[in-house]
Amino acid sequence: MAEQNTNRYVVAVVGAGPAGIYAARQLACGGATVALFNRDIKPGGLAEYGIYYEKYKMKDGLRKQFRMIMGMSEIQYFGNVPIGKQGVLTLDDLRKMGFQAILATVGAQGTKWLGLPGEDLQGVYHAKDLVYHYNKLPPFSTQEFKIGRRVALVGVGNVMMDIARWVIRDLKADEVVAVARRGPAEVKFSKKEIESVAANLDVLALDAELERCAPAMKAVEQDVEAAKEYILAGMPKAEPAVSETRFRFDFLASPTRMLGDHLGQVCGLEVEDTHLVLKDGDTKARSLGTKRVLDVDTVIFCIGDRVDDAFGLPVEWNEFVKNPEPLYPVDGLSYEAYDPEAKRPLEGVFVAGWSREASSGLVGIARKDGENGAQAMLEYLQKQTQSLASEDEALAVITKVQQSLSQAGIRPVSKEEISRLEAFEQTEAARLGEPEYKLKTNQEMLQAMRI
Repeated sequence: MAEQNTNRYVVAVVGAGPAGIYAARQLACGGATVALFNRDIKPGGLAEYGIYYEKYKMKDGLRKQFRMIMGMSEIQYFGNVPIGKQGVLTLDDLRKMGFQAILATVGAQGTKWLGLPGEDLQGVYHAKDLVYHYNKLPPFSTQEFKIGRRVALVGVGNVMMDIARWVIRDLKADEVVAVARRGPAEVKFSKKEIESVAANLDVLALDAELERCAPAMKAVEQDVEAAKEYILAGMPKAEPAVSETRFRFDFLASPTRMLGDHLGQVCGLEVEDTHLVLKDGDTKARSLGTKRVLDVDTVIFCIGDRVDDAFGLPVEWNEFVKNPEPLYPVDGLSYEAYDPEAKRPLEGVFVAGWSREASSGLVGIARKDGENGAQAMLEYLQKQTQSLASEDEALAVITKVQQSLSQAGIRPVSKEEISRLEAFEQTEAARLGEPEYKLKTNQEMLQAMRI
C-alpha cells in the first residue's frame, strides 16, 4: 500500500467493481481525491451481479469490504452515471474538468460472439446476459429469457458451471450438454464449482465420452484417468439433486451454426468434430471436417467477454490496447492505455481489471490488478510535479463534475444514498425471511433511496 502523501492529486476511476473499488482505496491512501464513477446504481460490479446469486456469504463479505472503502472521505461516488461515447460524460469531458489521471476499470461490458450463422435465432443467448438476469441487474432483471428443455452450453469454464447450476437446479431442464472444442483434460472449471451439478452428471455418458476421446488425448500425451478424476472430483461433496436433469459433456466438438425452425426458434446446434494436435508445446483443436447436429432448443455461449468499443479507448483482441513498452510497469505488466495509430500512450489514462485483460480471474485477481493499476497511476502522478493539485483545487474539480451533471439534468447517486438502499433491502429480506432481497429496477431503487 502506498504511504500517505501530503500532496493532493485529483483522479477519476471509471467503474466500481472490485478492481475500481480497491484501486480507489489505493489512490486515496496515496494522496488522491478520487471520483469513482459507476454506470450502475449499486457499486460492486461482478462481485454484486456476477457471482452466483446463492453465494450469500461470499457476497456479504465483499459488500462489507466495499462499504468500508466507500466510507473513506477521499472517495466521492457518482452512481448511475455511465461514462463513454454514449454516456452522460466522455473521457474527454473528464480531462477538461481537470482530472490529472483516469483509471478505466469498467470490466468487459461487451459480449463476445463467434460470428456463427443462427446467432440471431430465438433461444440463442450469451451467458453474461443470463448471469445479469438472475442476479437482478437492471434492465436484464426484467427481460424475458425463454430457456427450453434441451440446453447446450458452449464452453467449459466456471461461467458455464454457473449457468448449468441455474438451468439444472432452478429451471429443471430435461438435458444440459456442455460443448467443448478441446478434450476432457482441458476443462477450465474448478473442482468446487462442479459440486452444485455433480449429482445430475450422467456418469455412464461421461465414461463413453472419455472412451471416444481417449485416442485423441493419448496422441498428445494427455492422461485420460486424470481427466476423469478431475471431472468427478465434485461427487463426494455433491449437492443433493433437486431435478431429473441429465447433465453431460460433448468434447472435441466445435460449433459451426445454429439451426432454426419455421418460427425462428433454434432447434439444433451443428458441431464439427475436432482432434488434438501439439503446436509449440501447446495443445490445439483442429477440425476433422465431419459434422453432426445436437438436438437442442436453447444454446448459451459461455465463452468470455469483450470490452465495450463505445467506451472511448482503442480496442484490439477484445481488450483495450496497452502500451507495449510501458513507462510505469507493475509486475512486468502494462497498465497504460495506448493509441496504436498514433503509436503513443494516451497521456494520463490507465486500465485495470477486466478492462486490461478481459474475463481474467475472479475477485482476488481483479483486486490485485486494480491495485497495480493504481500503483502505476501514482508513479505517473509523482513524476508530474508541475501539476500537483492543492486540496481546494481537487475539490473544485469534484464541484465541476457535480455542476456538469446538474446542467445535464442528471442526478448521481451518492454513497450515503447507497447506504439507505442497502438498509432498505436488508429490512425487506428480514421481513420476508429470505437470505437476500434485491430490487429489480433502477426506478424501485431510486424510490427506496427517496430520490
